[in-house]
Amino acid sequence: MSDMRRRGFITLLGAAVAAWPLPARAQQSGPVRRIGILMPLPPTNAEAQARVRAFREELRKRGWAGGVNAQFDERWTSDNMDLIRSAATNLVELNPDVILAQGARVVPILMQLTRSIPIVTPSGSDAVERGLAESLARPGGNVTGFATIELSVIGKMLQTLKEIAPNVAHVSMIYNPDTPTGPAFVRQFESAAGPLGVKPIVVHIHNLGDIERAVAAAAAQPNGGMFVPLDVTMNAFMEQIIATIARHRLPAMYSERAFVTSGGLAYYGADRMEQYRGAASYVDRILRGEKAGDLPFQQPPQSRKDF
Repeated sequence: MSDMRRRGFITLLGAAVAAWPLPARAQQSGPVRRIGILMPLPPTNAEAQARVRAFREELRKRGWAGGVNAQFDERWTSDNMDLIRSAATNLVELNPDVILAQGARVVPILMQLTRSIPIVTPSGSDAVERGLAESLARPGGNVTGFATIELSVIGKMLQTLKEIAPNVAHVSMIYNPDTPTGPAFVRQFESAAGPLGVKPIVVHIHNLGDIERAVAAAAAQPNGGMFVPLDVTMNAFMEQIIATIARHRLPAMYSERAFVTSGGLAYYGADRMEQYRGAASYVDRILRGEKAGDLPFQQPPQSRKDF
């Protein structure tokens, strides 16, 4: 090959490499990185699938693409704790570079299994009180992420429910007592109810039968209403909860936008899609060498409401 032709070939090759998408070029400079994803929801949950797609798309924009320089190991369960433990154990055994995990009952299980693999969570609240972090500014361990709710907003949620349905006098909060954040939710719920002239009723649920009985009992109360907080079990039975509450014609306030898009009355809470994109930004930083313990636990941005 002549010098002129060789120079032309090298120039052409360089131009072609520069034109490759960022993920393709990134593959040339390092090994494939492994990213675990643990979702305590069935794979048929459309909202959860959309959140994971947003997470993966944001990572792709930042240079990490599945099949190129990243491998995604997804595990979808239900709120069944045995399935969650099994999936968590399996992911830890794969020794990924980082794990994305949702759920107040899920992250502690992962923490019991590993103190070295970084864990990023796009959900939860009270990270310091629950032992997930030494402080919000500097978590210190292997867990960081984005809180879903600041508990004082529960008062605003009840206030909004009263604005929608002024006659509401009894509000039933349903939640699974296995949820670590449950007691804090209950305290805030009961504290906020009194000044609004609402009698708070707390009902523990574990399955669909419990939910149906709780909603029927709320409907039997004069001027009853429902409050559905963040909870893995609530998400698992989302469609049934919405249908049961609608059947009894009860006004209800939810903590997830997905409940409203699926037919519920109103929600007040954080933009979960943005939190998953934020989680992707943290995963990107960890893959590039930063430590989870040095990344601040982010508090939720201004909550939004929808009807």
